[in-house]
Amino acid sequence: MFKTRTWLIIITAIIMISGILTFTISSSRLKSQNVQIIQDGKVIETIDLSKVTRAYTFTIKCESGYNTISVEPGRICVIDADCRDHICMQQGWLSDQATPIVCMPHGLIIQLSDASQTDALTQ
Repeated sequence: MFKTRTWLIIITAIIMISGILTFTISSSRLKSQNVQIIQDGKVIETIDLSKVTRAYTFTIKCESGYNTISVEPGRICVIDADCRDHICMQQGWLSDQATPIVCMPHGLIIQLSDASQTDALTQ
């Protein structure tokens, strides 16, 4: 009986700690509101989504085509592109640093970035 109770307490503690760590990590991930738009390996624009007050769209053109990007307070996505597969459009709104929006045919990457990383890159 004592061994069963001990194991139950240990397992419950592990589950609670895992939940707290997951929440902490995801909260810190959402604090980063800087988005880098990279084309062919070069940062062409950086947007602070926390400072966006009105929704707007813009188009990035390259030799192989274009991507139309929608920016709203706190989020960004590709709403139109002339590539064949439209995977960039299907990825939806950018939500975390682990999964950037990518358009391989146009060499476009949209990713959340840490402000300290952006500062280090610009110096």
